[in-house]
Amino acid sequence: MTYLKSAFALSAASLFLASCNAAASGDREATSTPSPAAAEQDFTVTAIGTYEEPWAAAFIPGTPLLFITQKAGTARIFDTAADTPRLITVSGLPDVDYGGQGGLGDVAFLPSESAPRLDTRTIYLSWAEAGPGDTRGAAVGKGTLRCWVADECAVEDLEVIWRQDPKVTGRGHYSHRLAISPDGQYLFVASGERQKKDPAQDTSNNLGSIVRLNLDGTPAAGNPLASEGGVSAQLWSWGHRNILGLEFDSQGRLWDLEHGPKGGDELNLVEPGTNYGWPIVSNGVNYDGSPIPDNDTRPEFEKPKVGWTPVIAPGSMLFYSGAMFPAWRDKLLIANLKTKSISEVSFDGTNAQETARYDFDNRLREIVQGPDGAVYVLEDGDNARLLKLTR
Repeated sequence: MTYLKSAFALSAASLFLASCNAAASGDREATSTPSPAAAEQDFTVTAIGTYEEPWAAAFIPGTPLLFITQKAGTARIFDTAADTPRLITVSGLPDVDYGGQGGLGDVAFLPSESAPRLDTRTIYLSWAEAGPGDTRGAAVGKGTLRCWVADECAVEDLEVIWRQDPKVTGRGHYSHRLAISPDGQYLFVASGERQKKDPAQDTSNNLGSIVRLNLDGTPAAGNPLASEGGVSAQLWSWGHRNILGLEFDSQGRLWDLEHGPKGGDELNLVEPGTNYGWPIVSNGVNYDGSPIPDNDTRPEFEKPKVGWTPVIAPGSMLFYSGAMFPAWRDKLLIANLKTKSISEVSFDGTNAQETARYDFDNRLREIVQGPDGAVYVLEDGDNARLLKLTR
C-alpha cells in the first residue's frame, strides 16, 4: 500500500473533448460546451493506498470504515481513522459477470444502523449477473455484513432482491447505482438501458429507468405505475440512458447524473412518473454523427438541469454537507472520468450551474464524504489511488 502526501492548489481548467471509457461504453467525444468560471481552492491531497478497478465506496454508518468495491468481484474495507493504513478483507461476495462495464458495482448501508461498534450491518450490493446464453443484467442483493475479528468481515445471507428485466446481450450501461431515501424507507436503483436505446421508452420493462423499492426489494406502494403490476410497478421515472450518479440533496430531492451519447451528459432532477426522453431526444448526437432532436424540441419530456457537451463522463457524485469545506456546502461535487476532474455545481432552488472544475492527474471514478467532512476520491482503473481531500 502506498502512502503519499502532497499539498497543492487546484483551479478550474479548460475543458477537453470527452468520452467515457471508450472501449467499454462506446461513448465518444463531442463538440462544444461553455467553460465554468475560473476558481481556485487549496487542498491537502493525501494518497492512502491503491485498489484494482474500484467502482464504488460508502462509509459504514457510525464508523470511519470505508467499504470499497472492486469491479472484478472483490471488496476491501479501509479504516480511515487508523494511525497506520489498515485494510479489512471481505468474503461472501456474489459471483459477477466481469467485463466491459460489468462486475461488482455499488454498495449502500442503512443510515439508521449507525452504532459506533461494528458488529453487523444490513448491506446492499449491486453487480452484473450472467443470464442464459450470451445475456446479462444488473442485480441487487441484500445481506448482512458481519465483522467478527479485527481484520475480517463477511457478507452473509446475501439474497438477490431485484434484477434488470430483461437480461440482454452486451456489457454496457448497467448503471446499478443505489440510493436510500432520506427517511430510510425506500431503495432507489438506477437501471441503465444497456445500450439498447428503445427499452428506455417501454414501461413494461425496467431498463432505462429509476426504480423505487421497499427495503426488501418489492415495488413500493404509490409508484406511478403501481396499478399495472409486474415490472411496471417498480418504475419511478424512465427515459434514462446510463445513470452513474444517484443522490438525494439536503432538501430530500433525488438527482441523477447520466452519460450522454456523443455529447449530452446531463444532471436531472428526478420526479415520479416523469419521462426524460432518451433515446428520442438528447443534447448530443449519435456516434455516427447523425442528429438527435434536442431536448428543447419536445416539451413533453423533462429537460436536464445541466448539460455537458463535450461530455465530462461522470463516475459518481456527492452533495457535500460537511463543515471542512464551507464553500462546498450544499453544492454538488462530480468525479469525472474523461476530464480527470471534479466539477462543482451550484444551485438556486432547482436551477443548477457548473461553477468550477478542479483538475487531477487521473480519471476519477468515485467521490464520497467522510464522517469528519473530508472528501474521499477513488481513481479509476488498475492501481487506482484513494485520495483524501482536506483543508
